[in-house]
Amino acid sequence: MQNESGQHESVSDRLSQPVAGIDVSKAVLEIFIDRSLAGKPPVRLAIANTEQEIQKLLVQLREHRVRLVVMEATGRYHRRLAGVLLCAGVPTKVLNPQRAREFAKSTGKLEKTDSIDASVLAHYARGVDPTPDTPSDAKQVELADLISRRRALVQQRVAETNRSHEQMPKLAARQSKKMLRLIEQQIEDLDRAIARKIESNDDWNNKSQIIDSIPGIGPDSANQLVAVLPELGKLNRQQIAKLVGVAPLARDSGPFKGQRTIGGGRADIRTMLYMLAHNAVMYCPRFEYFFKHLRANGKAHKVAMTACMRKLLVTLNQMVKTNTRWKQPVIAEAV
Repeated sequence: MQNESGQHESVSDRLSQPVAGIDVSKAVLEIFIDRSLAGKPPVRLAIANTEQEIQKLLVQLREHRVRLVVMEATGRYHRRLAGVLLCAGVPTKVLNPQRAREFAKSTGKLEKTDSIDASVLAHYARGVDPTPDTPSDAKQVELADLISRRRALVQQRVAETNRSHEQMPKLAARQSKKMLRLIEQQIEDLDRAIARKIESNDDWNNKSQIIDSIPGIGPDSANQLVAVLPELGKLNRQQIAKLVGVAPLARDSGPFKGQRTIGGGRADIRTMLYMLAHNAVMYCPRFEYFFKHLRANGKAHKVAMTACMRKLLVTLNQMVKTNTRWKQPVIAEAV
């Protein structure tokens, strides 16, 4: 392995270099640089979350030869910092906040402050040594933001619909109908904007058409999947299933053999995948046969549907990887 000057360095030399944890908020960045393996005290900083201060921080990280920076995903607030560091060549990992909190509890850190969180993230970087992220495409981020906004509107629509009932006062009923019409209009506007962005990118458009070729999956759903799962077609079947959270996880200890369950991964994608698998079972003969075969063999509805979710995801992953559209296979080969 080579360092920035082109000289070879051993793995032990690399691992002994400082790591940093950064707690991100809207206004302030709390930084903890762990230099313990070099026999030096840690460096603690608190700076404003501005472009100018981030550039100054970048200089300090390079001066301390920080080999890895870990921060939590905090909505929009972490994106500028992560983007600057990644584009500048500083290895950076954006961590799920739940994973960071679980790591803190495992080390006995039950308190939670900005400075403690920064030190926990640095210790995570040192102990776990996660694989750094790759720089995000600005267009991909913008597309993901549109999908996130659409998801929020869909949740609002469900909430407003659930609040509506026949016994509502006339004024409340009129307002509820107006609100639902407004939400529907905004969802339609977002769908058109998402479709235009997908169509303007040849790679995205091709992926969307491949996904849309499976019976039961419409163009809007295909566009959303392209936006929220850019890894589709880039990982193997085990990796993509674990990323989304539909891989069966072992629950064994000694002679005890527990029931396999799914968990972790990306919950929003998993919810979308459930609806897509449900439609595939209804409208695609291959998935209908696969689902009925599992049910006939005694599998519970939930277990069979989860298996269909995983099968659909793996199938889509392979189709995108090989640039192949759907072709209805022989039913006997579907299992």
